[in-house]
Amino acid sequence: MQDVYYIDDVEQAMTLLHPLRIELLKKMEVPRTCPELAGFFEESPQKVYYHVKALEKVGLVDKVEERRVRGVVEGYYQAKARSYWLAPQLVGKIGGEGVARGQMSLRMLLSSAEMMHEEVGRLGHDAALGKNVPSLALNGQIYLPDGERREEFLNDVEKTFKKLARKYGIPADVANGDEDTAGQIFRLIIACYPASNE
Repeated sequence: MQDVYYIDDVEQAMTLLHPLRIELLKKMEVPRTCPELAGFFEESPQKVYYHVKALEKVGLVDKVEERRVRGVVEGYYQAKARSYWLAPQLVGKIGGEGVARGQMSLRMLLSSAEMMHEEVGRLGHDAALGKNVPSLALNGQIYLPDGERREEFLNDVEKTFKKLARKYGIPADVANGDEDTAGQIFRLIIACYPASNE
């Protein structure tokens, strides 16, 4: 499993941009069956199977194993990566720029914020119990006066993110749990959105 998967294909992006599919990918950091996934969301296995197969078709999910259970062969599916980076040039290609921003950028931003809220909430509980929880938060504002500078900024962020992913990405043996390590996996989220003027 990759740490970051770069999406620059419109079909992959369109397939990803469905709320249930994003949630399914979060649960597929480890191999899971469709009935198992259905249990997380109180959906039918058939509905989950449909969405998992759509993700598999465009290469965002891999079938990693098959097992026979009570005479039925069940597939185990795993997400291609832990996080996904959507190429900036996709914004204007998915149903027009306005629709793209509504369906792609903001949806991914909200999904990331929800995930962070849930995970940091659990870490807060650990901290309250006296456990050491190493973390880092940076918050700042930038000014982008025109479209050209915005594209330049996006390219800079993309290069920085890719560089960090290459340098500190999770080795396959650690990701698969094959190696005992004293290290710790951290989640890195970069967000940018218009600041409120109020």
